[in-house]
Amino acid sequence: MKPSLLPLLAVTVTVLTFTACGGGSDTNPSAAATSPTRVAAATTTVTAQSESRIRRLPGTVQATSRATVAAEIMGSVTTSLEVGQTVAAGEILVHISADELSAAVAQARAALDLATRNHQRESDLLARGASTAETVQNLEDQRRMAAAQLEGSLARLAYTRVAAPFAGTIASRLVETGDLAVPGTPLFTLQGAQLEVQVAVPESLASLPLGDTVLIELGEDRTAPATLTEAAPAADPLTRSRLVRLGLPAATAAIPGQFVRVRWPDQAAIVITVPTTAISSFGQMQRVFVVSDGRAALRLVRTGRTESGNTVILAGLNPGEVIVTEPPVSLQDGQPLNR
Repeated sequence: MKPSLLPLLAVTVTVLTFTACGGGSDTNPSAAATSPTRVAAATTTVTAQSESRIRRLPGTVQATSRATVAAEIMGSVTTSLEVGQTVAAGEILVHISADELSAAVAQARAALDLATRNHQRESDLLARGASTAETVQNLEDQRRMAAAQLEGSLARLAYTRVAAPFAGTIASRLVETGDLAVPGTPLFTLQGAQLEVQVAVPESLASLPLGDTVLIELGEDRTAPATLTEAAPAADPLTRSRLVRLGLPAATAAIPGQFVRVRWPDQAAIVITVPTTAISSFGQMQRVFVVSDGRAALRLVRTGRTESGNTVILAGLNPGEVIVTEPPVSLQDGQPLNR
């Protein structure tokens, strides 16, 4: 007869039951080690504020006074002009040889002298009763006509000496000595010392009153104030912009033709800024920790410019949310916070 296995099975079940009950009463050390620890962190509330915006418009420096001087008579040119030469107002810059005009002046002067003598003789005779008042009057008219012809001849002769209409600098010389000038032939261009900036302002931007001041970027971190002196009353139908002229101070280090940027005021915008210390980098991404139900919630953001310790948030945050201003390096997503 084989021995029974029932007593052995009963003992095994009893031992397993005891082991299971004893294991349930102990604390799990690995679970205790991974439980989140509260971190003390300073926080701030995200706010939005209105900010004035600036549009940087391309502009060109030009001389306020510019002139292209042309010949008014025909003749051979004599000149010693040099590009970049500084000239005074009224200074003779070009001579045009025209001998016939000199001869016309001499002829007109002789005619005036003859008419003057005839008039004087008849006036003396009229005083002695040997002439008539009508004869004297006719001679007086002839004398006046001769004087007018002399004045016209002198005016035409003056065209042989071309002078600078204002003080400035020779921008270009368009003729050489020996060239034949005809009426309308450009001789040289002259630009004054006073400078201005010409800029096309889009019609979508606000107009500024005359006399207002804006900043001009001259390059290499150099700026200069400019005063609005002239603005077109209507926009160009092709470019949808208005031509605006801005006067520069006399001591501005700029030259005609120079490219500049004009800081033109734009419409105000609502911007969100946070302390720069609240932003941390994760690879090429920027992130902040938002406080949600007492825990740190990781949030990716898109940032803009940084200025005076604050950074503009372009996307990722809303006004009224609370963020951690100086998150510890060990701070993790979902970790409890002590504020």
